[in-house]
Amino acid sequence: MSFLTLDLNLLRVFDAIMIEQNLTRAAERLAMTQPAVSNALRRLRDALGDDLLIRTAHGVKPTPHAETLWPTVRKALSALEDAVEPNVFDIRSAHATFRLAMADATAALGLPGLVRAIEQQGAGIKIRMTPLTTREPRPMLVRGEIDLAIGFFPGVVAQLASGADNTIRHERVYSGHYLCVMRKDHPLARGELTLDSYCKAKHLLVSFSGRAYAVIDDLLAQIGLERKIVLTVNQFFTAGRIVAHSDLITVLPRHLIAATGMIGDLVAKELPLELPSVHVDMLWHERDTRNPAHQWLRRQMMEMKSGVMAAEIEFGRPDS
Repeated sequence: MSFLTLDLNLLRVFDAIMIEQNLTRAAERLAMTQPAVSNALRRLRDALGDDLLIRTAHGVKPTPHAETLWPTVRKALSALEDAVEPNVFDIRSAHATFRLAMADATAALGLPGLVRAIEQQGAGIKIRMTPLTTREPRPMLVRGEIDLAIGFFPGVVAQLASGADNTIRHERVYSGHYLCVMRKDHPLARGELTLDSYCKAKHLLVSFSGRAYAVIDDLLAQIGLERKIVLTVNQFFTAGRIVAHSDLITVLPRHLIAATGMIGDLVAKELPLELPSVHVDMLWHERDTRNPAHQWLRRQMMEMKSGVMAAEIEFGRPDS
């Protein structure tokens, strides 16, 4: 079949299925019945000579040809939508509920500014927070359980940058570096923190998955060393409270130390080995990219940078 005889409505169905990764949700998005969507998909498959989408236990999975085709289809449909129906968004009269997933300390940095923006600009906006318990939030975004995830997702971002996943978008919010944190009167708080003293200390690890292993343990293993992790928690605030009242030490991003609420009881030391920078990214589903309310939300969360700078200034420079 040539392009001249192709029913372009089939591309709208294809786009919706690629966005939702589910035939039922695609049908709801298009205000169609699921049989009608299935029939349109069959016609497009026949026209293009490719399966395009393969059914799985959780929805559908695109074929390589579908992954290649979709960016061009999405761009063309977006251009047509903008030309036919330009988006007009007035935050003052908008009504929307956003579900966000982020760690406790990240929320402490980002939510105050977001709440101020809502109070000043859009009283009809509501926020619902969801605990972030994983470094892989894409399933929650695909299923529509959350609208935005903000955090440290190195593996996910690497895949997205390689073009391996066209359903999820991302944007860097800010970057920082790790420090070793302990109570102010800890025996290691005086003088330089050496690799030997660091490994001999008792450690607390912040881990969303509960796995008692981190990047720093990989680096130590490469040089034949290891540390003793006594406790694993999944909240930065909890980590700050425990470290401030024990002999445990931990590793935290510098900008999150103030968010523990224990800034007056903690001291930070430069680590005796170099860790990669910690990058905080926003992740969202492709279906929300052009949503004007979602665009407003993303702009507000990008303002988190000012909160990060203030937090770093508040804590001051780490001890040598």
